[in-house]
Amino acid sequence: MDTLILNQPKEVKRVNLSINIIDFFLNSQDMRQSSKETYKRAMRQFFTWIKNTDRNLNELTIRDLIVYKTDLLEKLSPLTVGSYLTVLRTFYSWAEANKIYPNITKGLKTPRRENKFQKQHLINEYSKNLLSYFEKTNLRNFAMINLMIRTGLRTIEVARANIEDLSFKGGKRILYVQSKGKDGRTDFVILTPKAYEPIKEYLNTREGSKGSDPLFVSNSYNNLAGRLTTRSIRGITKKGLKAIGLNEKEYTAHSLRHTTAVNILKSGGAITDAQAVLRHSTPVTTEIYIKSIEEELRIQNAPEELIDNLF
Repeated sequence: MDTLILNQPKEVKRVNLSINIIDFFLNSQDMRQSSKETYKRAMRQFFTWIKNTDRNLNELTIRDLIVYKTDLLEKLSPLTVGSYLTVLRTFYSWAEANKIYPNITKGLKTPRRENKFQKQHLINEYSKNLLSYFEKTNLRNFAMINLMIRTGLRTIEVARANIEDLSFKGGKRILYVQSKGKDGRTDFVILTPKAYEPIKEYLNTREGSKGSDPLFVSNSYNNLAGRLTTRSIRGITKKGLKAIGLNEKEYTAHSLRHTTAVNILKSGGAITDAQAVLRHSTPVTTEIYIKSIEEELRIQNAPEELIDNLF
């Protein structure tokens, strides 16, 4: 296995390229453990590419990184490739600061991605059908999907929610949320009666539950009464979507979050209203939902159909 002699720091003299340097790099970064795991996957992808293409880490130039980016784009989305390159820039910035390698990522551009709506929102008919399906089949799933479609919660936020996160603020019932990328439950969504009543009915079936228990628990034998995983939540949602005839890849659990935003805007809410509910850091992110509304109107009032009246 190739090795590298480091100039700094002194306590590390020889580093295994595929493992030790990655760990040493990550241990020097002030970030969450989940972020470190993401960085580790990206760095292993990079070192695997170096090995598979018979390249030498000590001799890489920006031309090699451009080839690497091109190879990634043949397999991954521009968004994913962009995140891999972000990790690479952080690594080389660290390496240059520690006098290990020069930063050869300067000038490496992030691939452009089309500003388009990847997931479809549910029109009102689909939303009603989906809620009706779950209401007839499973109380827990109905309470959970109903919550997601009315508040725009991500699957990870639903999975993290505990019973004790149900509270009141300003005279209204709320659910405190541990948002994506945050350590604490500092955000919240407002629970209208239609959002809360199914949760209340579901919790009434769980005798002896404590505040620290998950809001939604697993019914499987392998994880009975344990916290639902994001994978399980996605699977439950997808099963419901398929049941009402939405089997296309554009319809997923994330479609429910999109549905929340679109419905706020269609009902007269401002961009800032949708931004507050979805907890976006900037309204620019929320503006993409306007495009989704425009597409819906375009489909409902298709000019192409006017031609059919002519002949």
